[in-house]
Amino acid sequence: MPKYFYVSPFLLCGVILSGCAATQVPLPNLETSSELSLVWADEFEGDRLDRTRWAFDQHRNRAGWYNNERQYYGPDNVRVEDGQLHIDIRQERPSGASDDGGQTYTSARLHTKGLAAWQYGRVEARVKVPCGTGLWPAVWMLPEAGGKWPDGGEIDIMEYVGFQPDTFHATVHTRDYNHAQGTEVGAKIDQPGACDRFHIHRLDWTADAITVSLDDTPYFTYLNDGAGPGSWPFDQPFHLLLNVAVGGDWGGREGIDPEIFPATMSVDYVRIYQ
Repeated sequence: MPKYFYVSPFLLCGVILSGCAATQVPLPNLETSSELSLVWADEFEGDRLDRTRWAFDQHRNRAGWYNNERQYYGPDNVRVEDGQLHIDIRQERPSGASDDGGQTYTSARLHTKGLAAWQYGRVEARVKVPCGTGLWPAVWMLPEAGGKWPDGGEIDIMEYVGFQPDTFHATVHTRDYNHAQGTEVGAKIDQPGACDRFHIHRLDWTADAITVSLDDTPYFTYLNDGAGPGSWPFDQPFHLLLNVAVGGDWGGREGIDPEIFPATMSVDYVRIYQ
């Protein structure tokens, strides 16, 4: 049974980790349906972050973040201005932080854990990612129940690494398929000037499939193969995360350009439909 698919609007190419066998299969219905209703949103109006919708994730600042990332995450790197959320990334030591882990870059990581989580539906975010080698912005989801990673699953709706300036990535991680084993499954889409303007990143998630689209073009679909939680843990509520990492095993693969700072990821809106 194919585990992941590279998607065009007309053809899915199923891949069984070792090779590709093109096959005609029906795409999930990604059209806006009258059955979909807006259930949660942040349009980032006003002049401050809505703390009833978002919390700051700082739990690994002292110990250091995963994947050998080099940032400190703090609230001072978040602004809400002109109807947008801005995450500022700076080359600096965190000022007066009690959980300082010796980092020399600061950024922010926001999540909805404990505030809002969803099982199935559509997640849509309009985002302008920052340019620059060494930056690693993401829009992604983790299981609300927590637990040992990657058993509960992870959905990466958008990842961007600055050393690939014209490419967006979408990936899922499960117990059987994850980057720690080199078996993660995902796809990428080429987008010239990816960091020059806003793009809409969308997840459509049902009990049968996960599909990710860029500006209404689907490019990654992962199907529920019915084999159980090792390959499909996506039958539980997940919460949303927004962050920009600096460096790391992937984001820092080609170093960190000191000339890119300060940099900013801007988010125009986040909307959840069910």
